[in-house]
Amino acid sequence: MTVIGLTIIDVDRVSIRHTDMIILTLLLAVPLSTLLITLSDTLVKPFTAYHSFYHCYALGIIMPQTSKIIHRQLSSTLPVAVAGDGAYLIDKKGKRYIDASGGAAVSCLGHAHPDVTKAIIDQAQKLAFAHTAFFTSEPAEELAHTLVTEAPSSIEHIYFVSGGSEAIESALKIAKQYFFDKRQTLRTKFISRRQSYHGNTLGALSISGNVWRRKPFEGLINPGFYISPCYPYRDQRQSEATHDYGQRIANELETMILREGANTIIGFVAETVGGATGGVQTPPPGYWSRIKEICKQYGILLIADEVMCGMGRTGSMYACEQESFEPDIIAIAKGLGAGYQPIGAMLCSAEIVSTIKNASGAFLGGHTYLGHPIACAAALAVQKVIKEDNLLNHVVDLGSSFHQRLVDAFASHPHIGDIRGRGLFWGIELVECKGTKKPFDAEHNLHQHIKDAAMNNGLICYPGAGTIDGKSGCHILLAPPFIITETQLVEICGKLESSINQAIALISRNHVS
Repeated sequence: MTVIGLTIIDVDRVSIRHTDMIILTLLLAVPLSTLLITLSDTLVKPFTAYHSFYHCYALGIIMPQTSKIIHRQLSSTLPVAVAGDGAYLIDKKGKRYIDASGGAAVSCLGHAHPDVTKAIIDQAQKLAFAHTAFFTSEPAEELAHTLVTEAPSSIEHIYFVSGGSEAIESALKIAKQYFFDKRQTLRTKFISRRQSYHGNTLGALSISGNVWRRKPFEGLINPGFYISPCYPYRDQRQSEATHDYGQRIANELETMILREGANTIIGFVAETVGGATGGVQTPPPGYWSRIKEICKQYGILLIADEVMCGMGRTGSMYACEQESFEPDIIAIAKGLGAGYQPIGAMLCSAEIVSTIKNASGAFLGGHTYLGHPIACAAALAVQKVIKEDNLLNHVVDLGSSFHQRLVDAFASHPHIGDIRGRGLFWGIELVECKGTKKPFDAEHNLHQHIKDAAMNNGLICYPGAGTIDGKSGCHILLAPPFIITETQLVEICGKLESSINQAIALISRNHVS
């Protein structure tokens, strides 16, 4: 017999109207269909097995270890999120967490935004689903027009999918089909950057340079062709000007093209601003202009991965706007739907679509939930809020303030090596020795200790390991919602500083012992 105490919030369906502390006695030896719940001296009628599970879960009785979900970390115990409130998430115990990373740079409007939730409900009541082999839909068409109109002039068409990995996968496939339909069938290779991450589907993983993510799937995925990332903190030479550094690493693309043969290359794929695995790596001035020049010279496609950095995250709708280059293909997701619905998109040029239209006649992609009406309605509502509330300017202004607060809090910290980013997209790289830039030993799992301390402190941030080469290095990614306030930025910085210090103190004690 197990006795569990908890506070009832609302269990109207099981005829319990109180908000008192009650004792629930689970007769574990008895089938669920005969489960009895005693409220004070009042006996509540038995439930069916289904209702017993439903209500026990709702009341928090079902323990995490009974979960049938394959969680990301199989040995972890996660809190149960039950509500959102602007920049905060709330767990079933009522604890509030300020969302300083938007999950993984997703929740750009925070949580429970009324305009977006209303749009979802309204669309669900009108049309939930219509397969795109038979119909288009109004929200999909309006969203397409909105996103293409705002895109660089090279972009004319869009293809809606369910997330970032599918967006990248679609980008790779349409790029390959473009050259197939041009009868340039020797083109089979994509060039990308070391330590990059473009998604978890096999095609997206094939072009990703992150060693840790690739290793278990070697043999299933294609070998990669990689050039250097934009990583001036570690790779810029002491006597090298920032512009010269950018040109040097951009020219590695030409070297790789000439080594492999231009007629074998489909395209170059890179994040406009590096994201999860590198800890927000911003490009040096002139880098992307030189990359575009090389792609054009050798007739290969330029594919911008803006799954994480796009949709306003860096202060412009598309991050490439700030770099003054026009990609042939762009992949977007995350902030597109702000987490309210799963949605991503691949955008491309008229040249690509017209070539395929006049040859194969159809892009050979296709997923069941392409252009899902509810997902498109949610994303459209997100884009309207961003525009109507002038949130891009807010991202720029608050981004500058956030940067200064991070500098004030961490510039003199002995274990913070670099603070980098743009808009509301920032990375902090941690080091054991600031003078030598020596990283913490990977065995310390500093990133996990920071995450644990932060959650305990009511802070959601996005620590990562393997920053340098997929094995060594540690960073924290920060991507708060566009609706964040100055007061909340102060809260984030304070909780982050405490969490970092607590984690470092913990590994120091463990090392000594």
